[in-house]
Amino acid sequence: MAKTAKDVMKMITDEGIQFVDVRFTDVPGRWQHFSMPISAFEADMFKEGLGFDGSSIEGFQAIEASDMLLLPDPESAFVDPFFEHPTLVLICDIKDPITGELYGKDPRGVAKRAESYLKDSGIGDTVYMGPEAEFFIFDSVQFSSDPYAFGYRIDAIDAHSDGDAYGDGYWVRTKGGYFPCPPSDKYQDLRSEMVINLENVGIPIEVQHHEVATAGQGEIDMKFDTLTNVADKIIKYKYVIRNTGAMAGKTVTFMPKPIFGDNGSGMHTHQSIWKGSKPLFAGKGYAGLSDLALSYVSGLLSHGPALAALTNPTVNSYRRLVPGYEAPVNLILSARNRSAVCRVPMYSDSPKAKRVEYRAPDPTANPYLAFSAMLMAGLDGIKKEMGEPKATDKNLYALSAREARRIKTLPSSLGEALDALEKDHDFLLEGGVFTEDLLESFIEIKREEVAEANLRPSPIEYEMYFDL
Repeated sequence: MAKTAKDVMKMITDEGIQFVDVRFTDVPGRWQHFSMPISAFEADMFKEGLGFDGSSIEGFQAIEASDMLLLPDPESAFVDPFFEHPTLVLICDIKDPITGELYGKDPRGVAKRAESYLKDSGIGDTVYMGPEAEFFIFDSVQFSSDPYAFGYRIDAIDAHSDGDAYGDGYWVRTKGGYFPCPPSDKYQDLRSEMVINLENVGIPIEVQHHEVATAGQGEIDMKFDTLTNVADKIIKYKYVIRNTGAMAGKTVTFMPKPIFGDNGSGMHTHQSIWKGSKPLFAGKGYAGLSDLALSYVSGLLSHGPALAALTNPTVNSYRRLVPGYEAPVNLILSARNRSAVCRVPMYSDSPKAKRVEYRAPDPTANPYLAFSAMLMAGLDGIKKEMGEPKATDKNLYALSAREARRIKTLPSSLGEALDALEKDHDFLLEGGVFTEDLLESFIEIKREEVAEANLRPSPIEYEMYFDL
């Protein structure tokens, strides 16, 4: 892997690279890019940057202040596995050419500032994140928001979605996808191809498998890494999985809840803080956690409603966050228990393996913002010495109504989550990690999405109300 600009220039020669593709992430979390032939790419661009129009990127600049610079990160270099012509990809940071400062709305810049804030706090020097992003593989999808043709259709051989079509009798039933062997699991080879492509772009993989839902739901777990690095990897991960699927004639979605009545896709995120070579989350408290780790969890749970706007940032996210589908809604801590928002995996007694798993996030989240926000919430819990949170070992979905009412829950809609973020975001502004204008732009974008969704009648409304 390249480490310096000189390494990248050597890599270009050694690999016979014909194009350089520069990429950055917008506020909602989509990758943006443009390419240039090798003849137009110079080593000085690593320091001087490449110009682009920031006013054309969602959530960035106004038109009167549109000129911005991309600064390629040489450590991010990898060869794209999908382009016909050999192409080197460089992930970029964003700089304001007038002030000379790194851009406050750059999501990758937020992640870097969050890591710096952790070091400056003296609490620790490294935060590790281990996200588990799930996805669905469909044979085809059609959708329309036309006023006279509103709806969608999914074809998925794994689910035998077209009951009149030919099938082999081996398909995955609703909630039956964990872990059938082929021929029921029809995507073993495709997921293996995804793993090969992921590792070829620098993402070490630990395991791949079919997930609980039908319709080709899968999970490919990457090895944990530091915050900015793992956010880079999630962006690459989604890109590689989508394109590997497309090359096989399939289509992949990271929507949290594309299918009614079956489990949705989450992005459970394991996290721990270290100081040098010492893990700080292992101790003698509940589930083997340290006092520091318990305060970290309290921070996550205390700010959970506000975090939801960043970890579950779509209208569709809240179709997943409902009881009964393994998606957590209860803001409580539990050991082993997957019905709680915060879980403590108990697979190992090693202090190095001690971590907390925040189960609310889904893969539509902008990883730079979501991982940074979780870290800032946890650090707020440590700084304020919030102490041990409420914990339970009960199945939260089996509680009585009276017991359930005593437990705080996540918001039930994106609108509620945005309300919570507007009221509770000071912890994100600490150390200048997030900026007010970034949060304002994010909330504005998401309010518009909520308004668009609320204006349109859904197909189920026809079924329920057409004959009234």
